[in-house]
Amino acid sequence: SRQVPFRPHIHSPSPPSLREMAALAFVGAGALGATKALSTLGGQTEQPRNLRAQAPSTAPTHAAGSSLGTWAVGVSVAALGASGLTRRAAKKARGGRAALRATAVAEKAKKLTTPGDLIDTVDIFIFDCDGVIWRGDSCIEGIPNVLEKLRAAGKTLFFVTNNSTKSRAGYKSKFTELGLSVEPEEIFSSSFAAAAYFEQTKFKETGKKVYVIGEKGIGEELDLVGVPWFGGEADKDKKANLGPGGTVEIDHDVGAVVVGFDRNINYYKMQYAQLCLNELPGCQFVATNLDRVTHLTDAQEWAGNGTMVGAIKGCTGMEPILVGKPAPLMVDYIAEKFGIKDRSRICMVGDRLDTDIAFGRNNGMKTCLTLSGVTTEPELLEQAPRKAGTEGIQPDFYVDTINDFIA
Repeated sequence: SRQVPFRPHIHSPSPPSLREMAALAFVGAGALGATKALSTLGGQTEQPRNLRAQAPSTAPTHAAGSSLGTWAVGVSVAALGASGLTRRAAKKARGGRAALRATAVAEKAKKLTTPGDLIDTVDIFIFDCDGVIWRGDSCIEGIPNVLEKLRAAGKTLFFVTNNSTKSRAGYKSKFTELGLSVEPEEIFSSSFAAAAYFEQTKFKETGKKVYVIGEKGIGEELDLVGVPWFGGEADKDKKANLGPGGTVEIDHDVGAVVVGFDRNINYYKMQYAQLCLNELPGCQFVATNLDRVTHLTDAQEWAGNGTMVGAIKGCTGMEPILVGKPAPLMVDYIAEKFGIKDRSRICMVGDRLDTDIAFGRNNGMKTCLTLSGVTTEPELLEQAPRKAGTEGIQPDFYVDTINDFIA
């Protein structure tokens, strides 16, 4: 596995150090290694080379003029050139270091039997959605009552999902359809995180475009920050010419490929992405998340975005820049926007060890695992084998569902 030097930061009076910029380590199609700061990154540094100008293409794009407005990102994504960390140093770091595991704790997770043990020590709850609030399109029983009582107790609630298929506006509609009263500013998705990344790295100023593997959520969020893009659902029925002399022609103005969950993934999209990443100098590989499985229905688990990302990793040999959990971008944004100083008063609640719980532990929050999603109690308690990438990751508490938060 290889290190990926990426971490967003909040603007501060002093520039971030290389130690602070140490990246999250991510492995395989969801075989997620954990994160730790590297002691050094090593190697010479240089200013990033300018992307070569290419002849414009006739490929359709979605340009947008509206801005994020009140959603303008308050985090400063550590761009490679701004800190002196460059492609050369990054390549050395990726190639020469093994992935480090997420912070492990010696104590086993404690099952929450007295709600006050957690509730009384927390001011803010950050909830994952799939497997915590709902499964597929069905709300988990009792959730509306739990959220109402937490708000009545003065708790602040946020909802942070790695699912990129919807924009924040799309998730607002889903909450409403499920009878849940949630404000738009309380919702954060990995599609939003991708747009925030491109905005904070000033991608629009390069004059390049983004090729999207994913569904409409990514495009809707890119539109809000004015980043031109194409692909996505428009390419769902396209087929690669596999006859004699067959090729897939690409737009040479593509500066990034973003891979999100895509129920219409096909060979054409994979070929287009690998050509951009392998043949266009400086083209970035961005992943919304590396979740191995997801909840498309309430009946079973389904292959997640780690599948799509793994396919592109396999044909490029590149490690993606991760913007969803457990990368810190979304919690950094929340902390900056809402003036949160003490992250120990935040509790991250989720159903995945390698995304939700790692996200909480690596960013200074309390953590609570719910067994209503992908993680089983025997797995958590290590009475059954752990999935690769989850070894050593323990939450502070665990519950059957978040109904256990109320007496």
